[in-house]
This record gives sequence, C-alpha cells and structure tokens, in this order.
Amino acid sequence: MARSTAGNTPGDRAALGSTTLVSGSNEFVAERTIASAVRAVRAVDADADFVELAAPELGAAALVEITSPSLFATARCVVVRSLEGLPAEAVEPLVSYVESPAPDVALVLHHTGGLKGKSALDKLRKAGAVEVKAQELKSWEVAGWVADEARRQGSRIDRAAAEALAEAVGIDMRALAGAVDQLVADSAGASITAELVRRYFGGRAEVKGFSVADAAIEGKTSLAIEQLRWALSNRVDPVLITSAVAGGLRALARYVSAPRGLREADLAREVDVPTWKLKRLAAQSRGWSQRGLATAIVAAAKADADVKGAAGDRQWACERLVISVLRARALS
Repeated sequence: MARSTAGNTPGDRAALGSTTLVSGSNEFVAERTIASAVRAVRAVDADADFVELAAPELGAAALVEITSPSLFATARCVVVRSLEGLPAEAVEPLVSYVESPAPDVALVLHHTGGLKGKSALDKLRKAGAVEVKAQELKSWEVAGWVADEARRQGSRIDRAAAEALAEAVGIDMRALAGAVDQLVADSAGASITAELVRRYFGGRAEVKGFSVADAAIEGKTSLAIEQLRWALSNRVDPVLITSAVAGGLRALARYVSAPRGLREADLAREVDVPTWKLKRLAAQSRGWSQRGLATAIVAAAKADADVKGAAGDRQWACERLVISVLRARALS
C-alpha cells in the first residue's frame, strides 16, 4: 500500500522508531501525549495502524506481534496502558525492544504512578524511552504552563494575563487549556492581555468567591459584605465562598509560618502558591496575629461544614464566616 506523504516532515518521521514513556496519573497530559503520537504517525502514513492494550496482557509473544510489520499498513502506533501491571516476564523483552525499536513503530507506554513497577520504569528510561511527566501542576507552576500552552498554540500571553487566568480558572489543566484555546481564537493573533482574560473569565463564580475571601482577609469590611451580597444574589454556591475563604486563610498561615530568608521561588513552593501571590500574602499578613489567624481558620472550618449540610441556612453561614474573619483580623 502506498505511503501518504502528507505531513511527512522530519519531526513527524522522528515519532517512528521511538518509545514515549508517560509517567503519572494526570489523565489530561497522558491522553494529549497519546493523541499527539497518533497524529504524528498518521502524518507520516495516513493508513497507519493503531493498537492499544493493557500491560497485563503484554507477554513476550504479544510484544512481538504488536511491534511486527502489519500486512495492511506500513507504520504503527502502539499504546500500552497501566504499565505498573506489566508481568515480570515481559520486562526484559520490553526493555530489549526499547533499546532496539522497530523503525516503523511508535510505542507509547503509560505508567499511572505509584511504586509498583518502578524498577521497570528505571530500566526503560535507561534503555532510551523519552519520558513525559503526567503530573498535576503545582500552584506556582500554573502561570508558566499557561504561557507555554499559548506558545504551543502559536500565540503569546503576558505574565499578568497568565496570572489572571490562573486565578480565574484554577489549576485544572484541561480547563486551562480550553481557556487558552478560546483566548487564542478570539485574540486574532495579538498577544493575550489581562484585560481580555477579565472580559471572558472575570464573572466566573470561583472568582467572586476569591474576591469575597481577599476583601475579608484584608479587613475591607464594606467591600467584603458588598462582594458577598453580590455573590449570593447571583446564586454563587456558598461552598465556593467558604472554600475560597478557607484556602486564603490556609495560604496566609503557611506564609506566616514559612522560614525567613527564602528566595521567592522557594518561598512559593513552601507556601504552595504561585509567585505572583506572595506580594498579596505579604500585605495581608501585616494585619494578622497568630491567634487571630487561628480563630479565623476555626471559623472557616465550621462554615465549611455548615454549608455542606451541618446548618440549615447556608447563606447565613457565609455571612457569619465573613463577619468572623473581619472580627478576628480586627482583634489581631
């Protein structure tokens, strides 16, 4: 059968004769990596085979079968999932294959995390598998990942816009990728700005929860009550409000108790927030004592339980939380 030449670039060709090792439980990264491998192989050969199986099914005979030339296609993409379940007798044959792969096969192996199968992972890395880490983003990594995602889609996003998007959408990579995709499509080739991000995502319920939290923690009584009333009147789920307040207080507590003298990046890791949020935490911390912060955190825990069913009036639970936080700060 004739091979398609569509998309036959050096980068596409490099997908064949290679092994990609996806390690980690992040389903979004794993599926994107697999889809990318399939696209690359089919760019070389539109009629390429796609084979998928679970590692427990991968005996030595099965490995030979799936990596051998097909009668009906020249190229092949083979995906092996749940690598942690690879039978012991299949480890060495797989390692040997990775050391000397078939030239017309792209092999993708996915290990979903944990200690099981770790020795096989180490052997596969040494054998030449190219590893892709499928891990959840840390808070301080989100803005950088957003910038990388915009570049991957042929656009640019400035730092303030990336940080605004991270604050609005959170750290879910699938949601972030979708948001970047929408912004790239609507920016018409221009750099994505914070103003554009606010236009599209400034009204999200999660953002309003954070607005309430920040105003309360900063002791801005009128603004906190105003934001809370707005959120409740627009049917923002009280859980989003209490979780935002609790999260803000926990971050502040970690910031206050963090070792002094750390570099900005190290401090962000210690506190588990993006670097851009450190400045706000520094400003917020000046109005709090350890005792006041502890009191507010206890109030947040009670409010969280109340809005999840421990109390009858969920909106009053939110109001009581905001008032408690404002009072705890005033007493600090």
